[in-house]
Amino acid sequence: MGKILHFDPFSGIAGDMALAALVDAGADPLLIEQQLQTLPLEPFQLQWTHTVKKGISARAVRIITESEQTGHPHRRYREIVDMLKSADLPEKAVLWSLQIFKRIGQAEARIHGIALDEVHFHEVGAIDSIVDIVGTALALDQLNPDRISSSPSPLGNGEAAMAHGVYPLPAPATLELMKGYPIRSTSLPFELTTPTGAGILTALTEQWGPVPDMTVERIGYGAGMRDLPDRPNVLRVILGNR
Repeated sequence: MGKILHFDPFSGIAGDMALAALVDAGADPLLIEQQLQTLPLEPFQLQWTHTVKKGISARAVRIITESEQTGHPHRRYREIVDMLKSADLPEKAVLWSLQIFKRIGQAEARIHGIALDEVHFHEVGAIDSIVDIVGTALALDQLNPDRISSSPSPLGNGEAAMAHGVYPLPAPATLELMKGYPIRSTSLPFELTTPTGAGILTALTEQWGPVPDMTVERIGYGAGMRDLPDRPNVLRVILGNR
């Protein structure tokens, strides 16, 4: 018995989609932003909107920063760990955030052949990814599930420009993170699961497969930025009791 939160990433998952879906499922966006503002980050605001993706109404979130036009500072794994450990945030949210960053850091360390503490985050060290990850952990702390499960996620195909150049999709970090976990095939030439999204799923999920037995209480939809040709680009989260 207990409360179950199930991720249903039928169109993939990114950090902003996870945060938006959890807010759409009932987490308080004002409280999340207040808590995030206690982190020693450059000034930012969360912009919340509603959108419709192929007939599905969904919540969307965008991080607005003053440095948006000039680029974001990159951070080392150890800097992020120290920042989170000194933060005045709920204990469980800090623990979940640390688990996600460690998963992503370990994947980056294996890819680059370096020690975990030497990992220098680029995309994941930028403010938007930090806000997405810690915001997701804060939202989960509010919803307080006893167990987190997930359906397999499609990763995507094609190529994308990243900090070190043009890389194949799925991104090396995404593929490394999903090693040992089920994925869905897709022919769509887009990045559907980002390293942040894969880090969230693999760090927190305890059970993989279809929606588990439960009495559904809440459903949330978090929108991605892109419009996909054959499906709504949303992440669905399902909250229920068993």
